[in-house]
Amino acid sequence: MCPPQPTRDEECAQENDLIEILKSFGGFESYVELRQRENVVQRLESLFKEWLTEMCLQMNSPDIVPQKVGGKLVPFGSHHLGVASKGVDIDVLCVGPGFLQRKDFFSSFVRKLKRQREVKDIRVIEEAFVPVVKLTFEELEIDLVFARVARYRVPQEMDLLREDWLQGTDLHSVRSLNGYRVTEEILRLVPNVQNLRLALRTIKLWAKRENIYSNSLGFLGGVSWAILVARICQEYPNASASTLVTTFFKEYNMWKWPNPIMLRELKDCHFNLPVWDARVNLADRSHSMPIITPAYPMQNTAFNVTPSTLAIMKEEIQRGHTIARWSQLFEKPNFLRKYKAPVRTKWLIGLVFNEQGGQHLSIDLTPNLQRFSDIAGICLRSLAGGLSVSTAAPSPTSHQATKRSRSPHSETSSKKFKSDEGPSEEVCLSQSKSGGLKRAHTPESESPSKRVRTDLLRPAET
Repeated sequence: MCPPQPTRDEECAQENDLIEILKSFGGFESYVELRQRENVVQRLESLFKEWLTEMCLQMNSPDIVPQKVGGKLVPFGSHHLGVASKGVDIDVLCVGPGFLQRKDFFSSFVRKLKRQREVKDIRVIEEAFVPVVKLTFEELEIDLVFARVARYRVPQEMDLLREDWLQGTDLHSVRSLNGYRVTEEILRLVPNVQNLRLALRTIKLWAKRENIYSNSLGFLGGVSWAILVARICQEYPNASASTLVTTFFKEYNMWKWPNPIMLRELKDCHFNLPVWDARVNLADRSHSMPIITPAYPMQNTAFNVTPSTLAIMKEEIQRGHTIARWSQLFEKPNFLRKYKAPVRTKWLIGLVFNEQGGQHLSIDLTPNLQRFSDIAGICLRSLAGGLSVSTAAPSPTSHQATKRSRSPHSETSSKKFKSDEGPSEEVCLSQSKSGGLKRAHTPESESPSKRVRTDLLRPAET
């Protein structure tokens, strides 16, 4: 017998309870914060269009060209989806005409940005999978990506979802456009955007609290969670946001992976761009958790998921399916008790990638046990999922970035932790053959770290 469906009044009450608990966890931006974000985007758009005009004049273009060149700047990711929370950076796409060179954006435009008093901490990461300029604008973190289309002018009203804009476009520009195109497609493919936003805020907060929100460590990033929630919205167009959340856990608790999640049928515009299709590509059949982008060229956003990390996520989804109260859903797990890791020191030195890619940074993750539980949760999740995290006592050069060989397929990380001082006692966590954690007696006995796979075609996260 099917359980009785909640009445409309019960759904409204559940939704109000959900909103209140999301507020208590900082799941919403204030009106002031939202306006600040919008103002920063508008200011960046003005600077970008000014720069395009300046470039046309430097190139001695006919007088009509600077007046008509246009230019388009649009946010994407969590900001464009309307699910940004406090402290989340803004992803911004800059679109220019095809007669510009990519190097102009990463040199000339960056110099213009550096002259602005609001801009600080500007970094150019031109060798990343999606080349990006990172900066802080009025205390907000911004990621700028650039795409040029094969046109002499870029009108403000141009629809970037049209596939013909991709014809003749270089691969770096296609990747840069992909972030916005995927975000916009998600919004257009769901029947109720407001319900999507509330349900997605809930699932993202839950995933972060459970430490399974990390594409680079083999779990899922923002775009993957958005696609999963959007599919539930499509399947249940009249459901409330609270019902969508409970249905999310029910549906994916029963899902038979690796059956793919898709918001629309696969399509190939034959622009010589690689497209995920397990019917044709043998390599695509090995993916553990295919979650496919809805915009051409369609790709698997969950390429990094392994059988081990998939098992962890399935376990958490199953647990979410059994929870009856919202407060229980967001209870933060205690990994020290759950994994019985013999960590008795006051600190743990871990290795993470910096933004430049191919480097390790030595960081202090645990000045106290509570901070260890909060910050190192995803690292322990990865340990339980088949990865290894090497840890060692700080050396005189422990705070210096050390070079490591880099796969041409790897993508740079956008996050960095700061290093603190700590005692000199040595700790080494590795994984035993039986899958558990063990304490190594010397640094030499530490198992080598396994690299996480990175998809060359992975879209940007939200």
